[in-house]
Amino acid sequence: MNEIAPLLWTIIAEQVSGEAQEWLKSRDAGKPIDIMTAFVATPRHVSRKQVFPAEHQAGALDKAVAGFSVTGWSSVRLARVWLLTRLDSANREEYIRNIRTLFDTAEMNELVALYSALPLLRYPETWLATASDAVRSNIGLVLDAIALRNPYPAMYFSEGAWNQLVMKSIFNDKPVHLIYGLEKRANAELARILSDFAHERWAAGRRVAPGVWRLVPDFVKDSTIADLKHLLDSAREDDREAGALVCLQSGFPPALELLGLYPEIMALAGEGRLNWKNLEYTDLNTYVS
Repeated sequence: MNEIAPLLWTIIAEQVSGEAQEWLKSRDAGKPIDIMTAFVATPRHVSRKQVFPAEHQAGALDKAVAGFSVTGWSSVRLARVWLLTRLDSANREEYIRNIRTLFDTAEMNELVALYSALPLLRYPETWLATASDAVRSNIGLVLDAIALRNPYPAMYFSEGAWNQLVMKSIFNDKPVHLIYGLEKRANAELARILSDFAHERWAAGRRVAPGVWRLVPDFVKDSTIADLKHLLDSAREDDREAGALVCLQSGFPPALELLGLYPEIMALAGEGRLNWKNLEYTDLNTYVS
């Protein structure tokens, strides 16, 4: 991943002042303690602004590390992650000790940068327990940093840990379509857990984000039909669309038979107007009741 650091720097160079660039570069060749100190001091030297890399820059990052994105980050977060890529990793024990020191002493925004950097850190399996801590966190920004637009969980989490991350995100009404690897790592146990969760929400008079049902199509069975009927009977169009998409994509005969009882939504399907992208809500207030 040696190519990541210069890619990050090209984005930084367009986002921060010349003075801030000089300060960052002056820490680049320093000892680990200098880089670690700079990591903490970054907000005093880098003005905070939101980062939106050019399409070619975003594509280059994704090519270097599939799923890695800095879109929407702050410039401080970006600079901090770049500094982490400059830490010498030749001495495994020293490198791990330095990173753990940063985790152990970090305040919230530093934690966000550290968790965001996990896909770029050396010795990736070393950070599994640390990544699990973020999933358990009650700090929304920390959960976002590990769950959204972060390829580390999809690459290294066990099925159980992955399911916990997805359900924690759903429970906290996060935009789950931003979880990298969401559909690729869908599994039967997660589909079962989601069904149980939906039943609890429905019993309490609450809704489930329609986009989360994209986790279900490959695992539809007889016991799922009642859930799909609930969605297709909903007064909300997005729920009905989600139910129809699951039925169609499952190819499960009872699900297709059920969908045939709803000619209006079938007509939309026939026109090719149903897709999961229409149900990707970033502003969660659009569906949470």
